[in-house]
Amino acid sequence: MAYVGAKNAIPIFDFPSCVIGDQPELTTESLEIGDAATFSWRNMFSCINLLRILNKLTKWKHSRIMMLVVFKSAPILKRTLKVRHAMTQLYVLKLLKMQTKYLGRQWRKSNMKTISAIYQKVRHRLNDDWAYGNDLDARPWDFQAEECALRASVDRFNNRRYTQVNDNEFEPVDNCLNSVLGTNHDLSESFKKHYDLWLEQEVFGTTIEWDNLLVKEKL
Repeated sequence: MAYVGAKNAIPIFDFPSCVIGDQPELTTESLEIGDAATFSWRNMFSCINLLRILNKLTKWKHSRIMMLVVFKSAPILKRTLKVRHAMTQLYVLKLLKMQTKYLGRQWRKSNMKTISAIYQKVRHRLNDDWAYGNDLDARPWDFQAEECALRASVDRFNNRRYTQVNDNEFEPVDNCLNSVLGTNHDLSESFKKHYDLWLEQEVFGTTIEWDNLLVKEKL
């Protein structure tokens, strides 16, 4: 509440007052006096964006939800419900819904108002067990296998895609016709000696179907 109601900004410069309605003339008096707003839009938006990021990071990720439980985020989120803003409360209730079955039955019994608010404002699915499941024995390290597997996959992709490798299999291939034909190659003495035989076998003795070759080039 203190952060949302902080007076650390010039109200005339804050959204939406800076773009909606008639714009007052910017004078020294108007910048010093300000208006009578009881909250800061900028701080409100930053809170909403933080809650949205937390939802995206933790949704369907059990190990990350357990991190919210371990770091005691439920009391902080519950205090955030004092901010009377619909979107803020929606994202707070979503985060509380994820943690409910890990917080235990006693927490649910002592926070029935919060449970009722989740029932009223958050979307539910048929297979949701958030209000009835009990994972009291769950430990943070029980869910680390999934997170470690994800980290290993990300590291493997980054190493393959962005790390400089010396393996010939992954070296870039020169596909430029001019540079390939302009490269000087040292021919062996045996090839120079039997050059006429190589021409007879590989060039003159081979029938080239130019029509099929042109069709392949167009494809």
